[in-house]
Amino acid sequence: MSTTAKVLFSGRAYTTSGPNGASRSSDGFVDVKLPQPHPAAEHLFASAWSACYLGAIELVASQKKIKLPEHPAIDTEIDLNQDGGAFFLRARMSVSVPGVDRAVAQELAEAAHKVCPYSKAVHGNIEVSTTVV
Repeated sequence: MSTTAKVLFSGRAYTTSGPNGASRSSDGFVDVKLPQPHPAAEHLFASAWSACYLGAIELVASQKKIKLPEHPAIDTEIDLNQDGGAFFLRARMSVSVPGVDRAVAQELAEAAHKVCPYSKAVHGNIEVSTTVV
């Protein structure tokens, strides 16, 4: 990592486990009960990744001077899997970019994975399928 990197934002949360488990962000924006670690973790990851990925689509569209007539949307599914004693994740993303040619939407969807920090973090670590709908 570069020593000249500029921190744009830091997310911070305090999380507890058990039947009264919960997670609360330092600013109170996120405040959820987590009585069980799963499926809460998968739902939270799907939500966080989706939000980041949508921002990446909009950024890439802006950089490529593509006007988005409507806001894009995404349906993200995160599966927790087990094979023997090993646990792993798998993701499916259905991306909608209304009002944009399907080929252009596909280009934006692929480019967004190269920009989105969540996509980059999981690249090569989990199976991800992305479909433009």
